Amino acid sequence: MDLHKILTETRNPRTLNIDTLSTENILEKINGEDQTVAYAVERTIPVVSRVVDSIVAGLEKGGRLLYVGAGTSGRLGILDASECPPTFSTDPGQVIGIIAGGERAIQFPLEGAEDDEEGGRNEIVIREVGPNDVVVGIAASGRTPYTIGALKEANSRGAVTASVVCSPQSPMCDVADHSIVAEVGPEVVTGSTRMKAGTAQKLILNMITTASMIKLGKVYSNLMVDVMPSNEKLKVRARNIIMEAADVSEREATEALETYGSVKPAILSLLTGLEEKEVYDLLTLHKGHLRSAMKAGMK
Repeated sequence: MDLHKILTETRNPRTLNIDTLSTENILEKINGEDQTVAYAVERTIPVVSRVVDSIVAGLEKGGRLLYVGAGTSGRLGILDASECPPTFSTDPGQVIGIIAGGERAIQFPLEGAEDDEEGGRNEIVIREVGPNDVVVGIAASGRTPYTIGALKEANSRGAVTASVVCSPQSPMCDVADHSIVAEVGPEVVTGSTRMKAGTAQKLILNMITTASMIKLGKVYSNLMVDVMPSNEKLKVRARNIIMEAADVSEREATEALETYGSVKPAILSLLTGLEEKEVYDLLTLHKGHLRSAMKAGMK
C-alpha cells in the first residue's frame, strides 16, 4: 500500500510549521482548514441526491439503510443511525450502523478489524441484505478492506450501494454504484482523518438521513413532526412543534399530545377537526405526509 497516493495521507503545506505556533495560532490553522470542508461537501450534492432517492425508494418498499465502516467512519455511521429513532420515530432496524470489530470498537480502537474483508461480507450475509436495501460504505481513504467486502457482498445481493470517501479514484469508488467523494485535501495533522475527513463524512450522513426523512414525510415545513416524545425535553419539543404548526395554545397542544401520543396526528386533528380513527386513516392514506393529509382533511 502506497499511502502517498491517498489524498488524505499527504502532507498539508499550510500546516508544516504548526508545531512551532502559539496555541491561538494552532487553533486558527485548524479552523481555517475546517472552513474548506463545507465547500468540498457542496460539490458532492448531485451524487448525494441520487443516493437519497434510492434510499427513499427502498424504505418505501420496506427496505433498510445500512452504514458500514471502520474506526472513525464506522462510529459516524452508528451515530447517524442511532439518532434516527428519536428524531424521526424510525424503527431501530430501519437505519443500521455496522462497525468493523463490533460493539467494542465503538468505544475502543480495534484497528486490525478494518483489514478483515470477509468480516465485512459476513455482516451483510447475517443481515440478509436484499434488493430493497441501500448499503453505504464510509472510509476516508476509500480502501478499507472490511468496507469493500461489505459493498461487494451487497452488490451480489442486488442492493444499491454507495461510498462516502475523501480520496478520488479509490477502490470503493470502483465497487459502489454511487460514489460520494468529498475532496477535503490533506489533514492539519497528516493522516488524522478524524478531522476534516470525519467532518465531511458527518455532514454528508446528516444530509443523507435528513433529506430521506423529509422525502418520507417525517418533516412538515421545517418541523420534526415525527419526533418521539420519549423524555421530558422531547415532550416539551413535541408540544412546541404542535403549537407552532397548529397555532394553538400550550394547553390545547398538551391535550392533543396526550390524546394521540405523537405529534403528527395531534396536528392533523387540531387543524381539520377530525378525530382519532379519521385522523389515522387519513395519515395512512397519505403515507404519513402531513401536508397532503391536511389538504385532504380541510376540503
